[in-house]
Amino acid sequence: MISGFDCNRVTEISGKIPALFFSLSMGLFLWTLAQHALASGIVLEKSERPQLILLKSYHKGMDVKNWSMSEKLDGVRAYWNGQTLYSRSGRKIAAPKWFTKDFPNFKLDGELWTKRGDFEHITSIVNRHKPHNGWKQITYEIFEVPDAPGSFPERLNRIKSWQQQQPSQYIHIVDQSVCKGPSHLQSFLSEVEQKGGEGVVIRNPDLPYHTGRSQTSLKVKSFQDAECQVTGYKKGRGKFIRMTGALYCQIQDQRVISIGSGLSNEERANPPPIGSIVTYKHNGYTSTGKPRFPVYLRIRIKNETHDDHATKKK
Repeated sequence: MISGFDCNRVTEISGKIPALFFSLSMGLFLWTLAQHALASGIVLEKSERPQLILLKSYHKGMDVKNWSMSEKLDGVRAYWNGQTLYSRSGRKIAAPKWFTKDFPNFKLDGELWTKRGDFEHITSIVNRHKPHNGWKQITYEIFEVPDAPGSFPERLNRIKSWQQQQPSQYIHIVDQSVCKGPSHLQSFLSEVEQKGGEGVVIRNPDLPYHTGRSQTSLKVKSFQDAECQVTGYKKGRGKFIRMTGALYCQIQDQRVISIGSGLSNEERANPPPIGSIVTYKHNGYTSTGKPRFPVYLRIRIKNETHDDHATKKK
């Protein structure tokens, strides 16, 4: 034995090295994740996410006479809490100070928007992690004043009064009209779609503010659409070899469906990251409740903490 050298002590320490290394590695991973979350403005706590009105689908035969009717804007949903803009998922949006400097100190709900058919461009502006001049193209289209008292028109009057007294050039209020009945609704929908719009929103104007989905706030489109979460990828074949053939997505009832139609070559080469929420359209449901002929439309909420799709293909 070498003088002053305790072999048992060395063995004890060496046995702890793997656990120590794992603890350090895990700590570094969690620190990196936290830094990424802060940099990208992600609110990790579910309790902090904004609780908003969500839309159900309109079906023929529903009585919507005298309801409020407006164009459904295809932009990025944004919630203003009186100080900061957040996405629907709770991510802090890096809007420039000059964009929000004249916003009110009360809550707003609306869509960050430029023009019809410009969703990808809008998201490329809004999803950047630092403020930039691209926001000069954006307007905040307001369709609700959360938690304000009164009916829907009375709640909107609050932001209208603000705009009269302290106008913000970046705030617009979505035009509302009164639906006269089913034929009026269909003609308005046709008008919106001919202009390249996404669809129509109809809401019962007499109710106080509420959150979640209900039969009193509806979307109207020529096709049905829904959202699902990307869980994996199917390998492409033929002309799509070495690309993504389809997305595996979990729908609301926890079942997984495959969506291949609608993906561009660029999207097949760089598909939505695992965990992202995507929008798809379909032609109703099968007898087992699965969407019939699902077609990919777009990313609704991109998961920026996971961008490795190469290892998830099946």
